[in-house]
Amino acid sequence: METLRMLGSPETIKFKSAKFGINTDSSFGVFQKDLNLIAKDIGYDDKLALELFATKNYDARILSSKIINPKNVTSQQMDLWIKEFNTWEICDSFCMKVFARTTCAIEKALEWTTLEPEFEKRAGFATIAAYCMADKKATNEVFDPFFDVILRESWDNRIYVKKAISWALRNIGKRNLDLKERAIEVALNIAKNNVKAAQWISKDVLNELTKDNLRSSDYPRAIYRPK
Repeated sequence: METLRMLGSPETIKFKSAKFGINTDSSFGVFQKDLNLIAKDIGYDDKLALELFATKNYDARILSSKIINPKNVTSQQMDLWIKEFNTWEICDSFCMKVFARTTCAIEKALEWTTLEPEFEKRAGFATIAAYCMADKKATNEVFDPFFDVILRESWDNRIYVKKAISWALRNIGKRNLDLKERAIEVALNIAKNNVKAAQWISKDVLNELTKDNLRSSDYPRAIYRPK
């Protein structure tokens, strides 16, 4: 905590507030690059990660997400954490570094997309977005349930929900050419819904997935990049 305090600055707090809309009274103002260096030095340390999260300090909680071993995280612990998310940065850091790499990633993502609180629901879609890149061997059939929840929830106009829905669908589409085709089809179906959120999500997804220079990850590569 003393290291975080020394690395922080009021200027960083102001910068993150102005550029990213992150406002919190518990932050020292530490940049992600510095947190990454600390995390690299520490490695996995589950005990320390839990202690850091318990401090309720903003920077400590982001660092916590970087040093906990996803293999040791339980479904119950994940449910406890998401109830305390109050910014997109903490939410996304846990989804990308931890949740998408757990054995219950799909189960929890689908469950959370049904929740009402904004950042709990965002966690569901952010976990889907992160899972697309975390599990490189998942078959295309794994993503079928994700299409269903994306269609179902595309009415939600809250900024951190609709952005996460778009992120999830775009990342699915960037896995391989077949999923891109499916994702574009889903985006076109979403556009049939006249609510503002659906129109925004559809446009955001199509703007990226229809680019001529869009790069595909070709996962699983055993199928899409056979030797």
